[in-house]
Amino acid sequence: MIIRKAYRYQLKVTAEQAGALSRFAGCNRLVWNSALAVQKKCLDEKKRVNNYSELCSMLVEWKKELPFLAEVHSQPLQQVLKDLTRGLNDSFSGAKGFPKFKKKGKQDSFRFPQGFKIEGHRIYLPKLGWFKFRKSQDIQGQPKNVTVSRVADKWYISVQTEMDVPNPVHPSQSSVGIDVGIVKFATISDGTWINPVNSFRKWEEKLAIVQQRISRRVKYSKNWTKQKVKIAKVHAKIANIRKDFLHKSTTTISKNHAIIVMEDLKVRNMSASAKGTIAVPGRNVRAKSGLNKSILDQGWYEFRRQLSYKQEWNGGSVILINPVNTSRTCSRCRHVAPENRQTQAIFACVKCRHLENADVNAAKNILAAGHAVIACGELRQVAV
Repeated sequence: MIIRKAYRYQLKVTAEQAGALSRFAGCNRLVWNSALAVQKKCLDEKKRVNNYSELCSMLVEWKKELPFLAEVHSQPLQQVLKDLTRGLNDSFSGAKGFPKFKKKGKQDSFRFPQGFKIEGHRIYLPKLGWFKFRKSQDIQGQPKNVTVSRVADKWYISVQTEMDVPNPVHPSQSSVGIDVGIVKFATISDGTWINPVNSFRKWEEKLAIVQQRISRRVKYSKNWTKQKVKIAKVHAKIANIRKDFLHKSTTTISKNHAIIVMEDLKVRNMSASAKGTIAVPGRNVRAKSGLNKSILDQGWYEFRRQLSYKQEWNGGSVILINPVNTSRTCSRCRHVAPENRQTQAIFACVKCRHLENADVNAAKNILAAGHAVIACGELRQVAV
């Protein structure tokens, strides 16, 4: 099987190099916004959108009109047009939303599909030169492309590699069900659980302070720009804590269990706003807002995504089941009733008097549903 991995490293850049990277990112952003504007105009006029080849022809004309675009390597600009074409196709098929215009300082990045060189702790980027980077781990596989991105005031490279390995066989034969939640991030059917890290909640007060300070700055002034970087640093800290927690948790679970069964939760629907409309206002809006914030702070979808590809690498599988009544069903006698769940923490079956932790009981029901799916031959594994 073919395994694709990405290795991310922080670049060691000088002020001059940082300026060059910013110019590259700015030109990529300009091409994206210009091409998206052209495509939106076509849609507004009920015309066919331009394909990739036609956009490339426009790029040649844009370079003549704006000479500074010619100073940027053609590959990243062409990759932008490919990404936009793919994004529009995904939008038309309903897989994703419509592409948006990019703002300066947000998601600055560009990609080289070829022409780069990696030697030890250095990387060569076409038309940019050699850069040193913090090589925290060795790169395995054949490098296929390099993406340069900026987070707050730091620049990073992500090296995507590809390698062909024999079909793996999972060392374990165990299967578990996992019930995700807020009080306990993940409860496993064997009785163990993982406590949440709640990175946003822990840094929420600090984030509010730095966001409040920017309101006192003159917009687009130097102090305003510096404060924006501070806000971005707090957001990056929150994301890094969550990402580290999820990777450690999913790696441990994936190594120890061959089959993992989870609920097919629709996180977007679960975290939808309850404010309603003027005609039909929502109820308990404040409480629902806090619940939504806690749900999104957990990273359930990313947890499932990481388990999916790590199980594929290890030779295991992830099965998704319907979440209906998993928390109301007795794992012993299979009796279903809302009265079984009188409290959030305790499950007490009104029929057989079975008493158990509610999350553990739900995890056992999830595992049983997974076994039923396997027995019926309707195995549904998460797509990577």
